[in-house]
Amino acid sequence: MNAFDTPENAGHGAILTIDLGAFVANWRMLKQRAGTEAAAVVKANAYGIGIEPAVTALAKAGCRTFFVAHLSEAVRARAVAPEAAIYVLNGLAPETGGTYAEHDLSPVLGSHEELLEWAGFRQSGAKVRPAALHVDTAMNRLGLWPGEGLDLAREKSGVVAAAGIGLVMSHFAASEVIDDPANARQVSAFAEVAAAFPGVPASLLNSSGHFLPGCPSYQITRPGYALYGGNPTPGKPNPMRPVVGLEAQIIQLREVETGTQVGYNGTWTAKGRRKLATICLGYADGYPRNASWTDRSQGGSALVGGVRCPFVGTVSMDLIIVDVSDAPAEAAKRGSAVTLIGGELDLEAVGAGAKTIGYEILTSLGRRHARRYVGL
Repeated sequence: MNAFDTPENAGHGAILTIDLGAFVANWRMLKQRAGTEAAAVVKANAYGIGIEPAVTALAKAGCRTFFVAHLSEAVRARAVAPEAAIYVLNGLAPETGGTYAEHDLSPVLGSHEELLEWAGFRQSGAKVRPAALHVDTAMNRLGLWPGEGLDLAREKSGVVAAAGIGLVMSHFAASEVIDDPANARQVSAFAEVAAAFPGVPASLLNSSGHFLPGCPSYQITRPGYALYGGNPTPGKPNPMRPVVGLEAQIIQLREVETGTQVGYNGTWTAKGRRKLATICLGYADGYPRNASWTDRSQGGSALVGGVRCPFVGTVSMDLIIVDVSDAPAEAAKRGSAVTLIGGELDLEAVGAGAKTIGYEILTSLGRRHARRYVGL
């Protein structure tokens, strides 16, 4: 019996297994490494594994602070973490103060307009948690310039005081590249800003920042990708435990002769007699179409009986064709499960095969999969 033979998985083409025990263990490891409080970034539906189960597991383990991208995500997180601090990274959208107050949430303020609106909302008598102040030290994306942050800090009774800032933060642009000179510049710029806000907690470290030599942890860190098993140290062994596994079912097999063209537009041509398996997974399930393997470019692969087998032709909406010629015969049968994420096919390998990154793989998966939560 394989996983697809169980009643809860019958009728699904693919199974996404999420190890919440490994997820929590990754958070604990990063917390210990930093030697300070570790928050958790649970934006994008907790990188695809589900906000509610992810936040619930970490809150039970002792995580007290969460970061999301959108206000709607924060409301979901609040429902399962009634005591936690929950910050919305994408800033204060106009006229949303009431929702922040209703759900006891905190915006990450990154502009004078946001600061002024939030300060005015607080001064109107609204009872809200402290907000965070985002200072942009490299990304040129969101946040105040460092000089603006320093000027605000000097206005002891100005808009910063009125806004009730309880955290000052910045975001690394290239912390996964240890020797990138941007890292040292950011560390230096943020140190000056953090020092200008005495008594206010500071946050700089993302996932890879935990492994950046000599980088201060400050009072709170913000790991994301590494929590979910992504490698925060590219080019080196992954220190994190894998969290996500993906299997799909073989629904048909066939043998083709030399010269046979396969898939939409015949983009792959058999170089000899090959055994092909069609699996029940496609880009409608979030698996990137860029993982297509053609006569001109390599793409993704699956593990069949422990053997890495390449895709052939175009990844289509619901199906992928895999060359299982070299797989054990007993593993390449109708109804058998093949591995799309797991073992040597970790997030980085899958991302590379799809000409993207592991982040995109994680955050795209799960639309039609059966989901199994294990480990807790």
